[in-house]
Amino acid sequence: MTNLKGLSAFPITPSDRDGRVDVGALRALVEPLLAARVDSIGLLGSTGSYPYLSRDERRRAVQATVRLAEGTTPVLVGIGSLRTDDTVRLAQDARDAGAAAGLLAAVSYTPLTDDEVFNHFQTVARESGLPICIYDNPGTTHFRFTPALIGRLSRVDGIVAVKSPALDAVAVPGHLSELRAATPAGFSLGYSADWNCTAALLAGCDTWYSVLAGVFPGICLEIVRAATSGNAAEARRLDARLQPVWELFKTFSSIRVAYAMANLRGIHAQPPLPVMPLSAEGQQRVKEIVAAMQLD
Repeated sequence: MTNLKGLSAFPITPSDRDGRVDVGALRALVEPLLAARVDSIGLLGSTGSYPYLSRDERRRAVQATVRLAEGTTPVLVGIGSLRTDDTVRLAQDARDAGAAAGLLAAVSYTPLTDDEVFNHFQTVARESGLPICIYDNPGTTHFRFTPALIGRLSRVDGIVAVKSPALDAVAVPGHLSELRAATPAGFSLGYSADWNCTAALLAGCDTWYSVLAGVFPGICLEIVRAATSGNAAEARRLDARLQPVWELFKTFSSIRVAYAMANLRGIHAQPPLPVMPLSAEGQQRVKEIVAAMQLD
């Protein structure tokens, strides 16, 4: 796969308190995404709690998901880690399991320079042979990719896409234009932060990397189809319908809300400690909003 496009759905990764992945629960989350025909599955993203899982458990999750996808739906796998050598091994595991691409964040403890990040990504791409999607996630890594650095990385063999945060809907068109100017034709430009992604799609981005689609893919696919067919009014109408969900994400964080939503679908899982699930009041609020909106 050299180009990510459309809707990439990011499910949680259910696990027990010892960090062992519940493959049965993961299967129950992934199967509806495949049935809905999402364009790709984003496994082990931030919502998928990748930093909290061991190498062995990440491998089990990837193997189980790729087997389910049966080559019909690309699986994008989070491979981020503090050390470059560990990241290479994680990327090799994902490649060997049949993943289509790796999602790589600039995970760090010591703040990284642009050159350090460039060398890290270049090494992982070269030594793993796995296509790489740059994961720009400054909210957790405290490193922000500039358009210039993305442009530099986009010319490294094997780096094929970027997942940027749509932090401000008004700013998305300008940011997208900067990235288009900095990267070669065919390099996939996508966005996360669900509440601003309709604006990103209407501005012409290639991919929506969605937390909500990891639990409720149907309405997200409707938005993508409306936006890509030029029906901006319908895309905005559907997005407006989701405003209560976007407020939940912004109030409680998308990972906690995603776990609460998954529980409503019969997946009994809690986020990995020290992350705590929503309070009873918060879970009730999620339940009421999901019921009122009749999401499927």
